[in-house]
Amino acid sequence: MAAGLQACHNPGVPTAPSPSHPPTRPVLERRLSPFDAAAIIVANVIGGGILFRSPAVAAAVPDSVWFLLAWAAGGVLAFMGAMAYAELAALRPKAGGEYVYLREAYGPLAGFLTGWTSFVAGFSGAIAASAVFFIVTLERFVPGIASNDALFAIPIPLTPIALTFSLHTLTASALIVVFAVIHIVGVGPGRAASNTLTTLKILAFIVFIVFGLTAGTGSPSNLTSSTGPVTLTSWMFAMIPVMFTYSGWNAASYMAEEIRDPGRNVPRALILGTAGVVVIYLLINVLYLYVIPIGELGATQGSVLDVVADRLLGQRAGNLMAVVALVSLAAGINAWTFAGPRVYFAMARDGLFFRSAARVHPKYKTPSTSIIAQAVFSILLVMTGSLDSIANYVGFAITLFAGTAVAAVFVLRAREPEAPRPYRAWGYPVTPAIFVFVSAAIVLNAFYTDPKVTFTGTAIILAGVPLYFYFRSRGAGELAG
Repeated sequence: MAAGLQACHNPGVPTAPSPSHPPTRPVLERRLSPFDAAAIIVANVIGGGILFRSPAVAAAVPDSVWFLLAWAAGGVLAFMGAMAYAELAALRPKAGGEYVYLREAYGPLAGFLTGWTSFVAGFSGAIAASAVFFIVTLERFVPGIASNDALFAIPIPLTPIALTFSLHTLTASALIVVFAVIHIVGVGPGRAASNTLTTLKILAFIVFIVFGLTAGTGSPSNLTSSTGPVTLTSWMFAMIPVMFTYSGWNAASYMAEEIRDPGRNVPRALILGTAGVVVIYLLINVLYLYVIPIGELGATQGSVLDVVADRLLGQRAGNLMAVVALVSLAAGINAWTFAGPRVYFAMARDGLFFRSAARVHPKYKTPSTSIIAQAVFSILLVMTGSLDSIANYVGFAITLFAGTAVAAVFVLRAREPEAPRPYRAWGYPVTPAIFVFVSAAIVLNAFYTDPKVTFTGTAIILAGVPLYFYFRSRGAGELAG
């Protein structure tokens, strides 16, 4: 632990140890500014979810007021969570995010399970889903590129699953590879891609929202319309795609080891980035309803932004907003490719993942093997996975572990009351308690409402337990200190 803390305050890539000194833990260089971190948050959050998941929320909650309340509640929860993560990241400014917080609060098994879930579904699932959505949107300009007609398939032995090679899956996989290469060749290219894509995305959303609400042809009555009853369980179930769409507000915490002056800049990035996303999400959903009645929204297929643009401004505007959707999706893939590998890097550095995942590229100073591993698994999900099952599972897991991580604020305050905390969560203990309570309610409701998906997700999470003991006994990647 002491060596890990020392590494955080003495950034750089360690040189080969001398025979008289134990090997040092690999570390990542602090090269990111608070603007870079905030851009990563915005890019993480505003991805494919806001383009495609609003119909799922509208279908579960066919009432405009309750629909908007679901998005408002998700935003409030995200902001409360960001406050708690800001305290945790300032207290433990290391790569890995909630992997580090759960490890410190509940032990290495809890940390491993969240890292394992991030690898098999969290980041990889989000990348796979956005890559597939990207090609679906690109179909507007390149007819046939999203064809799911199988060119050939390779059955996976002892399972009903097959690797399906189609034009759709191959082009989505190629997109994943492109972003992996960008992030392997350096933090600089990844940061430039993130800042550029995020800036373009924010400007496009702001212009479209302002124009749509002031000059577009919509109906204010849509904002209060209803096509069916809303129950507590259906509203809570709708919170799963909402939380999935908000996922990414904690992105800066994964990069804490690479952010300059993390005690000050990580909380600043978390707060500003999350607040900006909440405002954009609320306004874009207001615009959706202004143009599309709640009943039609619940049945909308494909990109909602695309449909809204078509109705407001015609076919040409629809093409323009499809380009915006492509930029948004690309920014999301870029951000997840940036953040996710830092989790596996931290796990491997602790001896809880494959040894090679802890390697820092000698030239580019990036966790290159972790980036490659995530890209490969994301491609496997593209070749085998259902988008709906990925989204539901990821939403369930995100809510589960985010609530558990926020609860770590209470654990660490009780255990380390005198530890220096450059930032303390706003509204403590009320705001983190609300976040934990609501997260628990969402998870329990998911078991009640859709037990098949959530029990399957739980089984996949628990499948990490034997792997944890395997890595622990093997000591894979463990370095002294």
